Amino acid sequence: MTDMAKLVSVNVGLPKDVEWNGRTVYTGSWKTPVTGPRLVRRLNIDGDGQGDLGGHGGENRAVLVYQLASYDHWATVLGRDDLTPGAFGENLTVDGLPDDEVCIGDRYRIGDVVLEVTQPRVTCYRVGMRIGEPRMAALLVSHHRPGFYCRVLTEGEVAAGHDVVKIADGPHRVSVAEIDALLYLPGHPREALQRAADIPALSPGWKTSLRSLLEQDPATGNSGLIGVAAPPPAWPGFRPLKVTAVRDESRYIRSVLLADPAHTALPKWLAGQSIVVRIPVGQAGSPLVRNYSLSNEPGSAEYRIGVKREPMGTVSAYIHDHVKVGDLIEVAAPRGSFFLDDSSSPVILVSAGVGVTPVLAMLYSLAESGSSRPVWWLHSARNGTEQAFAREARGLLNLLPHGQSRVFYSSPGTTDQLGADYDLQGRLSAEALGEMGLPVEADVYVCGPERFMDAVSDGLVACGISVGSIHSERFGAHDAITPGIAAAPLKPPHLPDGPPGAGPNVQFARSGLSAPWRSADTSLLEFAEACDVPTQWSCRTGVCHTCETALLSGQVRYELEPLEPPAEGNILLCVATPSEDVIVDL
Repeated sequence: MTDMAKLVSVNVGLPKDVEWNGRTVYTGSWKTPVTGPRLVRRLNIDGDGQGDLGGHGGENRAVLVYQLASYDHWATVLGRDDLTPGAFGENLTVDGLPDDEVCIGDRYRIGDVVLEVTQPRVTCYRVGMRIGEPRMAALLVSHHRPGFYCRVLTEGEVAAGHDVVKIADGPHRVSVAEIDALLYLPGHPREALQRAADIPALSPGWKTSLRSLLEQDPATGNSGLIGVAAPPPAWPGFRPLKVTAVRDESRYIRSVLLADPAHTALPKWLAGQSIVVRIPVGQAGSPLVRNYSLSNEPGSAEYRIGVKREPMGTVSAYIHDHVKVGDLIEVAAPRGSFFLDDSSSPVILVSAGVGVTPVLAMLYSLAESGSSRPVWWLHSARNGTEQAFAREARGLLNLLPHGQSRVFYSSPGTTDQLGADYDLQGRLSAEALGEMGLPVEADVYVCGPERFMDAVSDGLVACGISVGSIHSERFGAHDAITPGIAAAPLKPPHLPDGPPGAGPNVQFARSGLSAPWRSADTSLLEFAEACDVPTQWSCRTGVCHTCETALLSGQVRYELEPLEPPAEGNILLCVATPSEDVIVDL
Protein backbone atom coordinates (compact mmCIF):
# COMPACT_ATOMS: atom_id res chain seq x y z
CA MET A 1 0.00 0.00 0.00
CA THR A 2 1.78 3.10 -1.25
CA ASP A 3 -0.80 5.89 -0.74
CA MET A 4 1.11 8.73 0.90
CA ALA A 5 0.43 12.24 2.09
CA LYS A 6 2.35 14.80 4.14
CA LEU A 7 1.69 16.21 7.61
CA VAL A 8 1.86 19.98 7.12
CA SER A 9 1.04 21.26 10.61
CA VAL A 10 0.34 20.00 14.14
CA ASN A 11 -2.20 22.26 15.88
CA VAL A 12 -3.22 22.31 19.54
CA GLY A 13 -5.21 24.49 21.88
CA LEU A 14 -6.64 24.15 25.36
CA PRO A 15 -10.26 25.10 26.04
CA LYS A 16 -10.91 28.71 26.95
CA ASP A 17 -13.82 31.11 27.38
CA VAL A 18 -14.73 33.02 24.22
CA GLU A 19 -17.31 35.80 24.05
CA TRP A 20 -19.92 35.17 21.36
CA ASN A 21 -23.27 36.89 20.71
CA GLY A 22 -23.46 38.14 24.28
CA ARG A 23 -22.68 34.74 25.78
CA THR A 24 -19.62 32.89 26.95
CA VAL A 25 -18.59 29.72 25.11
CA TYR A 26 -16.09 27.31 26.60
CA THR A 27 -14.33 25.84 23.58
CA GLY A 28 -11.11 24.25 22.41
CA SER A 29 -11.69 25.28 18.77
CA TRP A 30 -8.85 27.81 18.82
CA LYS A 31 -5.94 25.62 17.62
CA THR A 32 -2.55 27.03 16.63
CA PRO A 33 0.45 25.36 14.95
CA VAL A 34 3.35 24.16 17.09
CA THR A 35 6.95 23.54 16.14
CA GLY A 36 8.82 20.33 16.78
CA PRO A 37 7.40 16.93 17.74
CA ARG A 38 4.31 16.44 19.88
CA LEU A 39 3.24 13.30 21.75
CA VAL A 40 -0.06 11.85 20.55
CA ARG A 41 -1.86 10.00 23.32
CA ARG A 42 -5.02 7.88 23.40
CA LEU A 43 -7.30 10.86 24.09
CA ASN A 44 -5.35 13.92 22.94
CA ILE A 45 -2.23 15.45 21.57
CA ASP A 46 -0.12 17.00 24.33
CA GLY A 47 -1.24 20.58 24.87
CA ASP A 48 -4.65 20.01 23.30
CA GLY A 49 -8.15 19.68 24.75
CA GLN A 50 -11.87 19.92 24.02
CA GLY A 51 -14.39 22.13 25.76
CA ASP A 52 -17.50 20.05 25.05
CA LEU A 53 -16.76 16.37 25.59
CA GLY A 54 -20.33 15.48 24.70
CA GLY A 55 -19.73 16.31 21.05
CA HIS A 56 -15.96 16.21 20.72
CA GLY A 57 -13.02 14.25 22.09
CA GLY A 58 -12.90 10.79 23.62
CA GLU A 59 -11.26 7.69 22.18
CA ASN A 60 -13.22 7.76 18.93
CA ARG A 61 -12.61 11.48 18.32
CA ALA A 62 -9.12 11.90 19.70
CA VAL A 63 -7.54 13.54 16.64
CA LEU A 64 -9.19 15.73 13.99
CA VAL A 65 -7.68 15.85 10.50
CA TYR A 66 -8.28 18.49 7.79
CA GLN A 67 -6.75 19.01 4.38
CA LEU A 68 -4.82 21.80 2.65
CA ALA A 69 -6.97 21.28 -0.45
CA SER A 70 -10.06 22.16 1.58
CA TYR A 71 -8.35 25.31 2.84
CA ASP A 72 -7.77 26.29 -0.80
CA HIS A 73 -11.40 25.49 -1.59
CA TRP A 74 -12.77 27.69 1.20
CA ALA A 75 -10.38 30.51 0.37
CA THR A 76 -12.00 30.62 -3.08
CA VAL A 77 -15.62 30.04 -1.98
CA LEU A 78 -15.51 32.48 0.93
CA GLY A 79 -13.13 34.99 -0.65
CA ARG A 80 -10.70 34.66 2.25
CA ASP A 81 -6.91 34.88 2.40
CA ASP A 82 -6.55 34.65 6.17
CA LEU A 83 -7.28 30.94 6.77
CA THR A 84 -4.22 29.30 8.29
CA PRO A 85 -3.69 25.77 9.73
CA GLY A 86 -5.82 25.19 12.82
CA ALA A 87 -8.54 27.62 11.71
CA PHE A 88 -10.98 24.74 11.21
CA GLY A 89 -10.24 23.33 14.65
CA GLU A 90 -8.17 20.44 13.33
CA ASN A 91 -5.20 18.87 15.10
CA LEU A 92 -3.45 17.70 11.97
CA THR A 93 -3.38 19.69 8.74
CA VAL A 94 -2.38 17.39 5.88
CA ASP A 95 -1.48 17.64 2.21
CA GLY A 96 -3.54 14.82 0.69
CA LEU A 97 -6.12 12.49 2.30
CA PRO A 98 -9.24 13.99 0.62
CA ASP A 99 -12.58 13.23 2.25
CA ASP A 100 -13.91 11.51 -0.86
CA GLU A 101 -11.00 9.02 -0.86
CA VAL A 102 -10.24 8.40 2.82
CA CYS A 103 -12.54 5.65 4.13
CA ILE A 104 -13.86 4.75 7.56
CA GLY A 105 -11.52 2.14 9.04
CA ASP A 106 -8.47 3.20 7.01
CA ARG A 107 -5.29 3.18 9.07
CA TYR A 108 -2.36 5.56 8.72
CA ARG A 109 1.11 5.73 10.21
CA ILE A 110 2.58 9.18 10.97
CA GLY A 111 5.98 8.99 12.63
CA ASP A 112 5.51 6.57 15.55
CA VAL A 113 1.73 7.00 15.61
CA VAL A 114 -0.95 4.76 14.10
CA LEU A 115 -4.39 6.32 13.56
CA GLU A 116 -7.68 4.73 12.49
CA VAL A 117 -10.39 6.79 10.80
CA THR A 118 -13.64 6.61 12.82
CA GLN A 119 -16.13 9.22 11.57
CA PRO A 120 -16.57 12.59 9.85
CA ARG A 121 -16.32 15.82 11.82
CA VAL A 122 -19.36 16.56 13.99
CA THR A 123 -21.44 19.45 12.68
CA CYS A 124 -21.10 22.27 15.19
CA TYR A 125 -21.60 26.02 15.33
CA ARG A 126 -18.14 26.53 16.83
CA VAL A 127 -16.23 26.01 13.59
CA GLY A 128 -18.25 28.90 12.13
CA MET A 129 -17.68 30.94 15.27
CA ARG A 130 -13.94 30.34 14.98
CA ILE A 131 -13.64 31.69 11.42
CA GLY A 132 -16.50 34.19 11.58
CA GLU A 133 -18.77 32.39 9.11
CA PRO A 134 -22.11 31.36 10.70
CA ARG A 135 -23.03 29.11 7.73
CA MET A 136 -19.91 26.99 8.06
CA ALA A 137 -21.45 23.86 9.59
CA ALA A 138 -23.88 23.59 6.67
CA LEU A 139 -21.21 24.42 4.10
CA LEU A 140 -18.88 21.68 5.34
CA VAL A 141 -21.60 19.09 4.69
CA SER A 142 -23.06 20.49 1.48
CA HIS A 143 -19.60 20.85 -0.10
CA HIS A 144 -18.62 17.33 1.06
CA ARG A 145 -15.55 18.61 2.95
CA PRO A 146 -16.13 17.79 6.64
CA GLY A 147 -12.71 16.43 7.62
CA PHE A 148 -12.49 13.37 9.84
CA TYR A 149 -11.72 12.07 13.30
CA CYS A 150 -9.34 9.25 14.23
CA ARG A 151 -8.74 7.01 17.19
CA VAL A 152 -5.14 6.47 18.32
CA LEU A 153 -4.09 2.81 17.96
CA THR A 154 -0.41 3.41 18.71
CA GLU A 155 0.77 6.38 20.76
CA GLY A 156 3.92 8.25 19.82
CA GLU A 157 5.33 11.49 18.45
CA VAL A 158 4.40 13.35 15.29
CA ALA A 159 5.84 16.48 13.72
CA ALA A 160 5.20 18.66 10.70
CA GLY A 161 6.98 17.22 7.67
CA HIS A 162 6.28 13.57 8.56
CA ASP A 163 4.94 11.34 5.82
CA VAL A 164 1.41 10.02 6.26
CA VAL A 165 1.49 6.39 5.13
CA LYS A 166 -1.61 4.26 4.65
CA ILE A 167 -1.05 0.83 6.22
CA ALA A 168 -4.54 -0.72 6.00
CA ASP A 169 -7.83 -0.29 4.14
CA GLY A 170 -11.10 -0.05 5.98
CA PRO A 171 -13.71 -2.67 5.09
CA HIS A 172 -16.54 -1.89 2.63
CA ARG A 173 -14.70 1.21 1.31
CA VAL A 174 -17.11 3.87 2.56
CA SER A 175 -15.50 7.29 2.26
CA VAL A 176 -15.72 10.05 4.83
CA ALA A 177 -17.69 12.24 2.41
CA GLU A 178 -20.09 9.39 1.55
CA ILE A 179 -20.91 8.51 5.15
CA ASP A 180 -21.31 12.19 6.04
CA ALA A 181 -23.85 12.57 3.24
CA LEU A 182 -25.63 9.37 4.29
CA LEU A 183 -26.50 10.92 7.63
CA TYR A 184 -26.99 14.59 6.85
CA LEU A 185 -28.31 14.78 3.29
CA PRO A 186 -31.55 13.43 1.77
CA GLY A 187 -31.70 9.96 0.27
CA HIS A 188 -30.30 7.47 2.78
CA PRO A 189 -30.05 4.46 0.40
CA ARG A 190 -30.50 1.25 2.41
CA GLU A 191 -27.65 -0.71 0.86
CA ALA A 192 -25.18 2.10 1.55
CA LEU A 193 -26.49 2.54 5.11
CA GLN A 194 -26.07 -1.17 5.81
CA ARG A 195 -22.58 -1.23 4.34
CA ALA A 196 -21.52 1.75 6.45
CA ALA A 197 -23.17 0.60 9.70
CA ASP A 198 -21.29 -2.70 9.50
CA ILE A 199 -17.82 -1.11 9.61
CA PRO A 200 -16.20 -2.13 12.94
CA ALA A 201 -14.12 1.06 13.19
CA LEU A 202 -17.14 3.39 12.86
CA SER A 203 -17.77 5.23 16.12
CA PRO A 204 -20.73 3.94 18.19
CA GLY A 205 -22.73 7.14 17.87
CA TRP A 206 -22.63 7.02 14.09
CA LYS A 207 -23.52 3.32 14.06
CA THR A 208 -26.60 4.05 16.15
CA SER A 209 -27.63 6.89 13.84
CA LEU A 210 -27.24 4.85 10.66
CA ARG A 211 -29.13 1.90 12.12
CA SER A 212 -31.96 4.24 13.13
CA LEU A 213 -32.15 5.39 9.52
CA LEU A 214 -32.32 1.76 8.38
CA GLU A 215 -35.30 1.10 10.63
CA GLN A 216 -37.26 4.33 10.17
CA ASP A 217 -40.34 5.14 8.13
CA PRO A 218 -39.07 7.55 5.43
CA ALA A 219 -42.04 9.85 6.12
CA THR A 220 -40.93 10.58 9.68
CA GLY A 221 -37.89 12.76 9.05
CA ASN A 222 -34.31 11.88 9.91
CA SER A 223 -34.32 9.48 12.86
CA GLY A 224 -30.55 9.24 12.62
CA LEU A 225 -30.41 12.80 13.92
CA ILE A 226 -33.49 13.10 16.14
CA GLY A 227 -33.98 9.50 17.29
CA VAL A 228 -37.13 7.43 16.84
CA ALA A 229 -39.68 9.70 15.20
CA ALA A 230 -43.46 9.55 15.36
CA PRO A 231 -45.65 9.45 12.24
CA PRO A 232 -46.64 12.87 10.88
CA PRO A 233 -49.64 14.57 12.52
CA ALA A 234 -53.02 13.49 11.14
CA TRP A 235 -54.08 17.09 10.39
CA PRO A 236 -52.42 20.51 10.29
CA GLY A 237 -53.16 23.19 12.86
CA PHE A 238 -56.31 22.94 15.00
CA ARG A 239 -59.77 21.50 14.36
CA PRO A 240 -62.91 21.65 16.55
CA LEU A 241 -63.83 18.52 18.50
CA LYS A 242 -67.02 18.03 20.48
CA VAL A 243 -67.10 17.19 24.19
CA THR A 244 -69.15 14.00 24.55
CA ALA A 245 -68.46 13.19 28.22
CA VAL A 246 -66.99 14.80 31.33
CA ARG A 247 -66.16 12.80 34.45
CA ASP A 248 -64.34 13.34 37.74
CA GLU A 249 -61.68 10.61 38.02
CA SER A 250 -60.27 11.72 41.37
CA ARG A 251 -60.34 14.68 43.72
CA TYR A 252 -58.38 16.89 41.34
CA ILE A 253 -58.45 15.13 37.97
CA ARG A 254 -61.30 15.36 35.46
CA SER A 255 -61.47 13.44 32.19
CA VAL A 256 -62.89 14.92 29.00
CA LEU A 257 -63.94 12.78 26.02
CA LEU A 258 -63.66 14.43 22.58
CA ALA A 259 -65.21 13.33 19.29
CA ASP A 260 -65.56 14.55 15.74
CA PRO A 261 -68.75 16.68 15.45
CA ALA A 262 -69.59 14.83 12.20
CA HIS A 263 -69.48 11.48 14.06
CA THR A 264 -66.54 10.09 12.05
CA ALA A 265 -63.81 8.17 13.85
CA LEU A 266 -60.78 10.24 14.85
CA PRO A 267 -57.36 9.19 13.52
CA LYS A 268 -55.46 6.61 15.54
CA TRP A 269 -52.49 7.57 17.65
CA LEU A 270 -49.56 5.90 19.37
CA ALA A 271 -49.94 4.93 23.03
CA GLY A 272 -48.30 7.69 25.06
CA GLN A 273 -48.85 10.56 22.63
CA SER A 274 -50.60 13.81 23.51
CA ILE A 275 -52.78 16.49 21.98
CA VAL A 276 -52.72 20.26 22.36
CA VAL A 277 -55.98 22.06 23.16
CA ARG A 278 -56.57 25.75 22.48
CA ILE A 279 -59.07 27.56 24.71
CA PRO A 280 -59.92 31.30 24.58
CA VAL A 281 -59.43 32.11 28.25
CA GLY A 282 -56.49 34.52 28.17
CA GLN A 283 -56.66 38.29 28.47
CA ALA A 284 -59.45 39.71 26.28
CA GLY A 285 -60.36 36.17 25.28
CA SER A 286 -57.00 35.42 23.67
CA PRO A 287 -56.40 31.69 23.22
CA LEU A 288 -54.15 29.68 25.53
CA VAL A 289 -52.80 26.26 24.61
CA ARG A 290 -51.96 23.27 26.81
CA ASN A 291 -50.64 19.76 26.23
CA TYR A 292 -52.62 16.74 27.53
CA SER A 293 -51.84 13.04 27.13
CA LEU A 294 -54.43 10.75 25.58
CA SER A 295 -55.52 8.16 28.13
CA ASN A 296 -57.83 5.75 26.34
CA GLU A 297 -57.25 2.91 23.89
CA PRO A 298 -55.24 4.13 20.86
CA GLY A 299 -57.72 2.59 18.41
CA SER A 300 -60.71 4.37 19.90
CA ALA A 301 -62.93 6.57 17.77
CA GLU A 302 -62.69 9.34 20.41
CA TYR A 303 -59.91 11.02 22.35
CA ARG A 304 -59.85 11.16 26.16
CA ILE A 305 -57.69 13.50 28.21
CA GLY A 306 -57.22 13.81 31.97
CA VAL A 307 -56.87 17.35 33.31
CA LYS A 308 -55.55 18.09 36.78
CA ARG A 309 -56.83 21.25 38.43
CA GLU A 310 -53.69 23.31 39.07
CA PRO A 311 -53.76 25.97 41.84
CA MET A 312 -52.85 28.78 39.42
CA GLY A 313 -53.92 27.06 36.21
CA THR A 314 -56.14 29.25 34.04
CA VAL A 315 -56.81 26.55 31.45
CA SER A 316 -57.28 23.68 33.92
CA ALA A 317 -59.66 25.80 36.01
CA TYR A 318 -61.70 26.63 32.92
CA ILE A 319 -61.91 22.96 31.92
CA HIS A 320 -62.99 21.93 35.44
CA ASP A 321 -65.47 24.76 35.98
CA HIS A 322 -66.95 25.45 32.55
CA VAL A 323 -66.40 22.72 29.95
CA LYS A 324 -69.56 20.64 29.46
CA VAL A 325 -70.99 18.06 27.09
CA GLY A 326 -71.72 19.60 23.69
CA ASP A 327 -68.95 22.23 23.85
CA LEU A 328 -66.49 22.53 20.95
CA ILE A 329 -62.76 22.65 21.75
CA GLU A 330 -59.98 23.33 19.25
CA VAL A 331 -57.50 20.46 19.18
CA ALA A 332 -54.20 19.83 17.39
CA ALA A 333 -53.48 16.31 16.11
CA PRO A 334 -51.78 13.74 18.37
CA ARG A 335 -48.04 14.20 18.44
CA GLY A 336 -44.97 13.29 20.41
CA SER A 337 -41.98 10.98 20.53
CA PHE A 338 -43.06 9.56 23.90
CA PHE A 339 -44.80 6.37 22.82
CA LEU A 340 -44.70 2.65 23.50
CA ASP A 341 -42.42 0.67 21.21
CA ASP A 342 -43.31 -2.74 19.81
CA SER A 343 -40.26 -4.71 20.97
CA SER A 344 -40.41 -7.88 23.03
CA SER A 345 -38.43 -6.44 25.96
CA PRO A 346 -39.97 -6.14 29.43
CA VAL A 347 -41.85 -2.88 30.01
CA ILE A 348 -41.72 -0.75 33.16
CA LEU A 349 -44.38 1.97 33.33
CA VAL A 350 -43.80 4.55 36.08
CA SER A 351 -46.30 7.29 36.92
CA ALA A 352 -47.31 9.75 39.59
CA GLY A 353 -50.52 11.75 39.84
CA VAL A 354 -51.95 12.76 36.48
CA GLY A 355 -48.83 11.25 34.88
CA VAL A 356 -50.87 8.04 34.80
CA THR A 357 -52.68 9.20 31.63
CA PRO A 358 -50.12 8.22 28.94
CA VAL A 359 -49.27 5.10 30.95
CA LEU A 360 -52.94 4.12 30.88
CA ALA A 361 -52.97 4.32 27.09
CA MET A 362 -49.90 2.08 27.05
CA LEU A 363 -51.66 -0.46 29.28
CA TYR A 364 -54.63 -0.38 26.91
CA SER A 365 -52.32 -1.00 23.95
CA LEU A 366 -50.54 -3.91 25.66
CA ALA A 367 -53.82 -5.50 26.78
CA GLU A 368 -55.51 -5.07 23.39
CA SER A 369 -52.62 -6.79 21.59
CA GLY A 370 -52.53 -9.65 24.11
CA SER A 371 -48.90 -8.82 24.82
CA SER A 372 -46.80 -11.51 26.49
CA ARG A 373 -44.16 -8.95 27.52
CA PRO A 374 -43.43 -8.75 31.26
CA VAL A 375 -45.12 -5.51 32.35
CA TRP A 376 -44.52 -3.60 35.59
CA TRP A 377 -46.70 -0.64 36.55
CA LEU A 378 -45.30 1.49 39.38
CA HIS A 379 -47.53 4.33 40.54
CA SER A 380 -47.33 6.96 43.25
CA ALA A 381 -50.28 8.92 44.69
CA ARG A 382 -51.12 10.68 47.92
CA ASN A 383 -54.14 8.47 48.68
CA GLY A 384 -57.18 6.84 47.15
CA THR A 385 -59.12 10.07 46.70
CA GLU A 386 -56.28 11.45 44.56
CA GLN A 387 -55.52 8.32 42.52
CA ALA A 388 -57.20 8.65 39.13
CA PHE A 389 -58.22 5.70 36.92
CA ALA A 390 -57.27 3.17 39.65
CA ARG A 391 -59.90 0.53 38.84
CA GLU A 392 -59.31 0.95 35.10
CA ALA A 393 -55.56 0.38 35.43
CA ARG A 394 -56.01 -2.71 37.63
CA GLY A 395 -58.48 -4.18 35.15
CA LEU A 396 -56.03 -3.77 32.28
CA LEU A 397 -53.18 -5.32 34.28
CA ASN A 398 -55.37 -8.34 34.99
CA LEU A 399 -55.61 -8.92 31.23
CA LEU A 400 -51.82 -9.16 30.90
CA PRO A 401 -50.41 -12.65 31.59
CA HIS A 402 -47.14 -11.18 32.89
CA GLY A 403 -48.41 -7.94 34.42
CA GLN A 404 -47.76 -6.76 37.96
CA SER A 405 -48.03 -3.49 39.83
CA ARG A 406 -46.76 -1.61 42.86
CA VAL A 407 -48.95 1.30 44.01
CA PHE A 408 -47.51 3.67 46.63
CA TYR A 409 -49.63 5.96 48.83
CA SER A 410 -47.65 8.62 50.65
CA SER A 411 -50.55 9.51 52.99
CA PRO A 412 -53.25 6.80 52.91
CA GLY A 413 -56.75 7.77 53.94
CA THR A 414 -58.72 5.99 56.67
CA THR A 415 -60.69 4.01 54.08
CA ASP A 416 -57.67 3.03 51.95
CA GLN A 417 -56.90 -0.66 52.35
CA LEU A 418 -53.32 -1.95 52.19
CA GLY A 419 -53.12 -4.84 49.75
CA ALA A 420 -56.34 -3.83 48.02
CA ASP A 421 -56.10 -0.13 47.18
CA TYR A 422 -52.34 0.21 47.48
CA ASP A 423 -49.29 -1.99 48.00
CA LEU A 424 -46.80 0.14 49.92
CA GLN A 425 -46.97 3.20 52.14
CA GLY A 426 -44.51 5.96 51.37
CA ARG A 427 -43.12 7.48 48.22
CA LEU A 428 -41.89 5.72 45.11
CA SER A 429 -38.22 6.42 45.76
CA ALA A 430 -34.86 5.35 44.36
CA GLU A 431 -34.45 3.09 47.39
CA ALA A 432 -37.81 1.42 46.73
CA LEU A 433 -36.88 0.85 43.10
CA GLY A 434 -33.68 -0.88 44.15
CA GLU A 435 -35.63 -3.40 46.24
CA MET A 436 -37.98 -4.56 43.47
CA GLY A 437 -35.64 -6.64 41.33
CA LEU A 438 -36.63 -4.81 38.15
CA PRO A 439 -35.41 -6.32 34.85
CA VAL A 440 -32.41 -4.29 33.68
CA GLU A 441 -33.14 -5.04 30.01
CA ALA A 442 -36.54 -3.31 30.21
CA ASP A 443 -37.85 -0.34 28.25
CA VAL A 444 -39.03 2.26 30.76
CA TYR A 445 -41.63 5.02 30.38
CA VAL A 446 -41.92 7.65 33.11
CA CYS A 447 -44.49 10.43 33.51
CA GLY A 448 -45.17 12.68 36.49
CA PRO A 449 -43.90 15.88 38.12
CA GLU A 450 -40.41 17.01 37.05
CA ARG A 451 -38.69 16.19 40.34
CA PHE A 452 -40.37 12.80 40.45
CA MET A 453 -39.20 11.93 36.92
CA ASP A 454 -35.64 13.06 37.65
CA ALA A 455 -35.44 11.07 40.90
CA VAL A 456 -36.99 7.96 39.35
CA SER A 457 -34.70 8.12 36.32
CA ASP A 458 -31.64 8.36 38.58
CA GLY A 459 -32.94 5.44 40.65
CA LEU A 460 -33.53 3.30 37.57
CA VAL A 461 -29.99 3.95 36.34
CA ALA A 462 -28.71 2.94 39.79
CA CYS A 463 -30.63 -0.33 39.30
CA GLY A 464 -28.57 -1.02 36.18
CA ILE A 465 -31.05 0.13 33.52
CA SER A 466 -29.42 1.99 30.66
CA VAL A 467 -30.11 5.74 30.30
CA GLY A 468 -31.07 5.17 26.66
CA SER A 469 -33.87 2.80 27.71
CA ILE A 470 -35.57 5.38 29.96
CA HIS A 471 -38.14 7.62 28.26
CA SER A 472 -39.92 10.47 30.03
CA GLU A 473 -42.79 12.76 29.09
CA ARG A 474 -42.34 16.38 30.09
CA PHE A 475 -45.22 18.78 29.50
CA GLY A 476 -43.33 21.87 30.51
CA ALA A 477 -40.46 23.33 28.53
CA HIS A 478 -37.88 20.79 27.43
CA ASP A 479 -34.42 20.81 28.97
CA ALA A 480 -32.17 23.19 27.07
CA ILE A 481 -29.32 21.93 24.90
CA THR A 482 -26.80 24.75 24.39
CA PRO A 483 -23.42 23.07 23.81
CA GLY A 484 -20.46 24.90 25.22
CA ILE A 485 -22.46 27.86 26.57
CA ALA A 486 -21.42 28.78 30.09
CA ALA A 487 -24.10 28.20 32.71
CA ALA A 488 -26.11 31.27 33.66
CA PRO A 489 -28.96 31.83 36.13
CA LEU A 490 -32.23 30.51 34.72
CA LYS A 491 -34.83 33.14 33.95
CA PRO A 492 -38.54 32.47 33.43
CA PRO A 493 -39.73 33.07 29.86
CA HIS A 494 -40.54 36.74 29.27
CA LEU A 495 -41.29 39.23 26.53
CA PRO A 496 -38.12 40.28 24.69
CA ASP A 497 -36.41 43.44 25.83
CA GLY A 498 -37.02 46.67 23.96
CA PRO A 499 -40.00 47.82 21.92
CA PRO A 500 -42.37 45.07 20.71
CA GLY A 501 -42.01 43.78 17.19
CA ALA A 502 -44.47 44.44 14.38
CA GLY A 503 -44.49 40.95 12.88
CA PRO A 504 -46.70 37.88 13.24
CA ASN A 505 -47.55 36.63 16.70
CA VAL A 506 -45.31 33.84 18.01
CA GLN A 507 -46.74 31.65 20.77
CA PHE A 508 -44.49 29.29 22.72
CA ALA A 509 -46.94 26.61 23.83
CA ARG A 510 -45.01 24.93 26.65
CA SER A 511 -43.71 28.20 28.07
CA GLY A 512 -47.08 29.99 28.09
CA LEU A 513 -45.70 33.04 26.28
CA SER A 514 -46.80 35.03 23.22
CA ALA A 515 -44.98 37.92 21.58
CA PRO A 516 -44.97 39.67 18.19
CA TRP A 517 -42.06 38.76 15.92
CA ARG A 518 -39.14 41.20 15.68
CA SER A 519 -37.47 41.57 12.30
CA ALA A 520 -34.10 42.05 14.02
CA ASP A 521 -34.06 38.35 14.97
CA THR A 522 -32.72 36.12 12.25
CA SER A 523 -34.58 32.96 13.32
CA LEU A 524 -37.21 31.60 15.68
CA LEU A 525 -34.31 30.16 17.66
CA GLU A 526 -32.85 33.64 18.22
CA PHE A 527 -36.30 34.99 19.10
CA ALA A 528 -36.86 32.21 21.65
CA GLU A 529 -33.44 32.94 23.17
CA ALA A 530 -34.35 36.63 23.46
CA CYS A 531 -37.39 35.51 25.48
CA ASP A 532 -35.36 33.04 27.61
CA VAL A 533 -37.51 30.19 26.33
CA PRO A 534 -35.46 26.97 26.78
CA THR A 535 -34.13 25.78 23.42
CA GLN A 536 -32.13 22.89 22.01
CA TRP A 537 -29.58 23.44 19.25
CA SER A 538 -26.08 22.64 18.03
CA CYS A 539 -25.24 23.67 14.44
CA ARG A 540 -27.53 26.73 14.06
CA THR A 541 -27.47 26.26 10.26
CA GLY A 542 -30.14 23.64 9.51
CA VAL A 543 -27.88 20.57 9.50
CA CYS A 544 -28.02 18.65 12.78
CA HIS A 545 -31.81 18.86 13.51
CA THR A 546 -31.18 19.25 17.26
CA CYS A 547 -33.59 22.21 17.15
CA GLU A 548 -36.33 20.29 15.28
CA THR A 549 -39.62 21.22 16.95
CA ALA A 550 -43.32 20.64 16.29
CA LEU A 551 -45.16 23.52 14.64
CA LEU A 552 -48.67 23.34 16.07
CA SER A 553 -50.15 26.08 13.92
CA GLY A 554 -49.13 28.53 11.21
CA GLN A 555 -46.45 28.65 8.52
CA VAL A 556 -42.73 29.45 8.46
CA ARG A 557 -40.20 30.20 5.77
CA TYR A 558 -36.54 29.26 5.74
CA GLU A 559 -33.96 32.00 5.36
CA LEU A 560 -31.32 29.29 4.83
CA GLU A 561 -32.82 26.15 3.31
CA PRO A 562 -32.21 23.04 5.48
CA LEU A 563 -29.95 20.41 3.97
CA GLU A 564 -32.71 17.90 4.69
CA PRO A 565 -36.28 18.93 5.56
CA PRO A 566 -37.59 18.13 9.04
CA ALA A 567 -40.37 15.59 9.58
CA GLU A 568 -43.81 16.64 8.42
CA GLY A 569 -45.38 18.92 11.01
CA ASN A 570 -41.99 19.99 12.40
CA ILE A 571 -39.68 22.93 11.74
CA LEU A 572 -36.00 23.70 12.22
CA LEU A 573 -35.97 26.67 14.57
CA CYS A 574 -32.43 27.77 13.75
CA VAL A 575 -33.25 28.72 10.14
CA ALA A 576 -37.02 29.38 10.33
CA THR A 577 -38.88 32.68 10.55
CA PRO A 578 -42.69 33.06 10.83
CA SER A 579 -44.63 33.99 7.70
CA GLU A 580 -47.89 34.23 9.72
CA ASP A 581 -48.99 33.74 13.33
CA VAL A 582 -47.43 30.53 14.67
CA ILE A 583 -47.69 28.28 17.70
CA VAL A 584 -44.44 26.46 18.42
CA ASP A 585 -44.09 23.48 20.78
CA LEU A 586 -41.56 25.18 23.06
